[in-house]
Amino acid sequence: MTAPTLFHTEVPAATTAAGSRPLVIGGDLSLRCTGIGSAEWTDYVKPKAALRGHPRLAYLMQEIGSFLKSADLVVLEGPSFGHAGQGGHEELSGLRIMVQHWLWRREIPYAIVPPSSLKLFFAGYGKASKAQMRTAAEQHFGRTFEGPGATDECDAFALAAIGCEWLGYPLAVLPDAQRSAVAGCAWPDREAVIAR
Repeated sequence: MTAPTLFHTEVPAATTAAGSRPLVIGGDLSLRCTGIGSAEWTDYVKPKAALRGHPRLAYLMQEIGSFLKSADLVVLEGPSFGHAGQGGHEELSGLRIMVQHWLWRREIPYAIVPPSSLKLFFAGYGKASKAQMRTAAEQHFGRTFEGPGATDECDAFALAAIGCEWLGYPLAVLPDAQRSAVAGCAWPDREAVIAR
């Protein structure tokens, strides 16, 4: 049950020594700049500043969906409750639910990772800054992120990395204390992911 999207390209799953790794895509959802990424690539979706409300949500859904449609597992960052003073929370919550519903309708399994679990897994500290996340990407995963969507792309890559770890296809050897963060996430049925 899939609906047509703007793009019709397929992103192939990576092949590892253990066989074909499921395509895990991370999504750092944002109204201003959404990071999207897998183990092999990252990108970002940035709507024009003039877009607001429903037109912005429609644009984001179309663009985000074009990246997620081939995924075996999508890993989304959960809400950050520590940023209660920011505006746009209702619209951002709407975007999160819209993406989750879009995935559900297409029977694409998805996971929700709390920000503190993601930071602990990736950088070794549950309150890691954006700079510390980028440093961890370079030191542990050999990845650098630059440009206008750098921090969002880094978070998307981190989300893909924790998803790969959960599936048993780790992208790097991390200490057990960091790997323990995987347990603090809401994962789908593993067999549903493997069977795709």
